[in-house]
Amino acid sequence: MDAIRQQDRGWQLSLFEGESQTSHPGATSNGGTETGATEVPLVSTAWERERALTQNLMEEVAAPDNLNQALKRVVANKGAPGIDGMTVAELEDWLGASRKQLTESLLVGDYRPGPVRRVEIPKPGGGMRELGIPTVKDRLVQQAMLQVLTPVLDPLFSESSFGFRPGRSAHDALRQAAEYVADLRNIVVDLDIEQFFDWVNHDMLMARLARHVGDKRLLKIVRAFLNAGIMTNGVCVRTHEGTPQGGPLSPLLANLMLDDLDKELERRGHRFCRYADDVNIYVRSQAAGERVMASVARFIEKRLKLKVSASKSAVAPTDKRSFLGYRILWDGRLTIAPKSLKRAKDRIRKITRRNRGMSFERMIGELNRFLTGWVVYFRHAHAKSALARMDGWTRRKLRCMRLKQRKRPKAIADFLMREGVPEWRAWLLACSGKGWWRMSGSPQANEAMTIAWFKDQGLVNLAERYEALKAKGNRRGTENVCPVV
Repeated sequence: MDAIRQQDRGWQLSLFEGESQTSHPGATSNGGTETGATEVPLVSTAWERERALTQNLMEEVAAPDNLNQALKRVVANKGAPGIDGMTVAELEDWLGASRKQLTESLLVGDYRPGPVRRVEIPKPGGGMRELGIPTVKDRLVQQAMLQVLTPVLDPLFSESSFGFRPGRSAHDALRQAAEYVADLRNIVVDLDIEQFFDWVNHDMLMARLARHVGDKRLLKIVRAFLNAGIMTNGVCVRTHEGTPQGGPLSPLLANLMLDDLDKELERRGHRFCRYADDVNIYVRSQAAGERVMASVARFIEKRLKLKVSASKSAVAPTDKRSFLGYRILWDGRLTIAPKSLKRAKDRIRKITRRNRGMSFERMIGELNRFLTGWVVYFRHAHAKSALARMDGWTRRKLRCMRLKQRKRPKAIADFLMREGVPEWRAWLLACSGKGWWRMSGSPQANEAMTIAWFKDQGLVNLAERYEALKAKGNRRGTENVCPVV
């Protein structure tokens, strides 16, 4: 079946974009064909044979094992309740009592999803991102559909597409991008598709899904999810464009919609990486980048009916732009992007706020959970000195917090003396009248709360954890997951 898919891909694209049937791979410029007029029905039959294999996908979606697997995934992902208030903890009991009715509605094709709950979360670069939270029942159905559709659609996607795909990660995208840059393609065409999840055309998306899925019941339910609407301030607003960002099915549909862009870039011979709606194309000169930017932006806007953000897109050297939180230097080495360091410091500031009313031990635990995941993600960057500076700054934030918890001069002096500071020097700082931040940088504070002291408190040391991860990768032979050239 994979061979048939690869053979007929170009024909499928032309058929659904309204092009002439003679524009399939066997056509010539004068409208004839190289092998005769019988080639069109042969290709069409092969395509129909492929779609025929997907006529009964809903039986797979509604299968008990598939629903049980979807239940486990939804529960593991946790998440907030939708408009009906049902939590993931209640989902298992609901499925046990309603499995028969749910299965019947799926097999008939009349399952009706509810509206999504609209919430806003801050974007890393400023502004707010709107998310749609489906009910947990709808998340269960979407997850069950995702598990069946992924083996059908994912093999069709480009090798340069990395976002939300099984067996692929952001680090894989960075590895490939670093290889392009090391090959002297150190100018990046950084394309940002503006509000992608809000502007996807439903008809175009469904046409692309129908290219590969023949089960009309499944198509009908996917359309119902797209048209379910958004609940805002108690009012359900029907949607005619967009796919709510937040449901399990949304990333797969996004990849399907943007697959035409991937195939067009491949047809033109570009070297690119795409992670969700973040597209980076690597070229050798600024002039080539400007031409590619203009041409690809026209394709996105005319063929996909989407808009490229002029303010967020740019043509620039790779070391002036960030990709997935990293910055790629001219020789292919990876470093942490300045914006990523700033966001990390903002998060640390939030955790270590002096007015949180939280115990020092609990604050250390919360900080460790963030720092551990953060350094694991950036383990492929050349960042030892940056991480050492981050460690020092984090320790000063905690010293500031610890001193403020003592509040009064006597308590501060007692704490410093208990940690080994001579009495006269402890009282000198405690009675100095300096602000908390200045006190945290004093010799007395550093003498009392040393690196070893913080290690005893259990604080993660980013530089040490980074070196340990590097050594572990070298022992396993994975040091070139994101290569250093």
